[in-house]
Amino acid sequence: MNAIVSALDWVPDFARGRVRDMRVRWALEEAGQPYQTESIPTGDRTTLRAKQPFGQVPAYVDDEVEMFESGAIVLRIAERSEALMPRDAAGRARVQTWMFCALNTMEIPLAFLTELNVFSAGQAWTEGARPKAESWMRQRLSELSARLGENPHLDGDRFTAGDLLMADVLRAVPEAMLAETPNLAAYVARCTARPAFQKALAAQLADFTGSPPPGWS
Repeated sequence: MNAIVSALDWVPDFARGRVRDMRVRWALEEAGQPYQTESIPTGDRTTLRAKQPFGQVPAYVDDEVEMFESGAIVLRIAERSEALMPRDAAGRARVQTWMFCALNTMEIPLAFLTELNVFSAGQAWTEGARPKAESWMRQRLSELSARLGENPHLDGDRFTAGDLLMADVLRAVPEAMLAETPNLAAYVARCTARPAFQKALAAQLADFTGSPPPGWS
């Protein structure tokens, strides 16, 4: 499977290491699947939209398919790698469940909180919304913490694509908030210490060789 992942050539410092092609790179590294990256200038929306209708990354192509949406791409990679998803029906179902949980149950409230803390920081409306956003996020973290317990991974001892997406989502939780659930903080540290994650992270950071688009401030 000859995989090509489209990625941006520049993002602001706070986003480096967190752009969502990171999830695809990590999955390919865990699967032992070689891949290439196609670097797209951040300001080149025409090229981006030709590959991804919303002008985002990642986009993905292999010998059989063209895709976008990081979760869907990770699912395709996992379905072809026993390192990320077991072969039995029950095991596959568990992994798929945790993958969707990461991208829906956990990432949606996190996106709301990130909007307040990062993208709309300092705007007057954010202070009224913050208590609800933080309460929602803490509720989800508490529930996930209770479910994980002392297990090393979501499916017991085995790391899967569910852990990959969940850990990548949780990386964006404010550090002090994540620390309120020590088992989740340890879980994220454990997942991101994996050699495949570290290799994918280094590769993404190395690919940021472009310049800010005109008008960036």
